[in-house]
Amino acid sequence: MKILYAIQGTGNGHLTRAKEIIPILKEKGDVDILISGNECEIQMDYPITYKLYGLNYTFGKNGGIDFWQTIKKIRLFRFFREIRQLPVKNYDLVINDFEPVSAWAAKLKNINCISLSHQNAVLEASSPKKGTHTLEKLILKYYAPAKYKFGFHFQSYSSSIFTPIIRKKIRYSNVTNKGHYTVYLPSYDHAKILDVLSEIPLVKWHVFSKNATQLIFKKNVVIYPINEFDFIKSITTCEGVLCGAGFETPSEALFLRKKLMVIPMKNQFEQQCNAAALEKMGVPVIKSLEKKRLKKIAKWIHSEPSYNMNYPDITEDILESILLPYFNETLLPTIQ
Repeated sequence: MKILYAIQGTGNGHLTRAKEIIPILKEKGDVDILISGNECEIQMDYPITYKLYGLNYTFGKNGGIDFWQTIKKIRLFRFFREIRQLPVKNYDLVINDFEPVSAWAAKLKNINCISLSHQNAVLEASSPKKGTHTLEKLILKYYAPAKYKFGFHFQSYSSSIFTPIIRKKIRYSNVTNKGHYTVYLPSYDHAKILDVLSEIPLVKWHVFSKNATQLIFKKNVVIYPINEFDFIKSITTCEGVLCGAGFETPSEALFLRKKLMVIPMKNQFEQQCNAAALEKMGVPVIKSLEKKRLKKIAKWIHSEPSYNMNYPDITEDILESILLPYFNETLLPTIQ
C-alpha cells in the first residue's frame, strides 16, 4: 500500500507525534511524508517528500495568536495551487494530521483520506467544551476535511478517541525531581515570562522560548532556545510544568506525573476546550500570565497533583485499527 502521511507543521506537537507514528507506518506500507506550515522547531529524522507552505498562523507575544501577522502570511493562490498540484492520485491512502493541502486535494480528487488528529477529538460531541466560538469551530471542521476521523485527547471520551501518543524519549526516560519548573508558553515573549516569574524568587524556572537563540540567565530564570534534548532533560527532572493548553506538552506532564498548570491561548477555541478538559481532571488553569496571577501560581507551587493518568503504549494498535478496516469501508467509524 502506498501511503501519504501529511502533517501540520504549525506548532511542534504534530511533528512530535509523527516521529512515533512514521516508523510503524513504514512497516505497513510505502510511506511518503508531507509537511505544510513553518512555525515549528522540531527536526524530522525522515526524508520529507513534500514541504509546502499551506495555511499558517503566527504566535503572538502576549498570550494569543498574532492575527495581523497571520493574515499577512496567508497566500490563498499559493494554497490553491498546492492543492491542485499535489499528486494524491499516486497514493492508495492519505493519513492526515490536521494538514489542509492534502486533505482538500484528497477530497477534491476522491482519494481515501483518514484524519488522525487532536482537533478531531476536540470537535467530538462527547469531549469537554468551553464557550461557543462558532467561527473557530467551523474553521476546525473544514480546515482539513476527511471522511473518516479519529482523535487523540487527554481521556478516551468515545470509541473514536484515543489517549495520547507519548514519545519514547519521554516514556522510557529516567524520571526524577530536581526541584525546578519547566515553562513552555510559545504565545508569550520570554521577556514577559521573565518579568512575571522572577517575582517568585525561591523557584528555579526553565523557560523554553521560540525567540531565544542562546542560553539566557536572569535571576532565578534560565531561558533556553527550543530544542528536544534540553526540553526532555528539563521536563523529566522537574517538579512541575507551566505551559499553554495545547495537547502534547500537557499530555507528557500528565504521563510523567508532574505538577501541571496551563494557560490557554486567548481567543483560541481548541486550547479553551483543552483547558476545560484539564480542569475537570484537577489541573489548575489561569487565564493569562500576569503579575496579578502570582498568588495562584504560588498556591499551585505549594500544592500536590491530584491526578494519576495511565497512557499505555498503544500506537501500533491504533494504526492497525484504522488501517485494517480501510479494506472494508463499512467498518470505519467517523466522528460527527
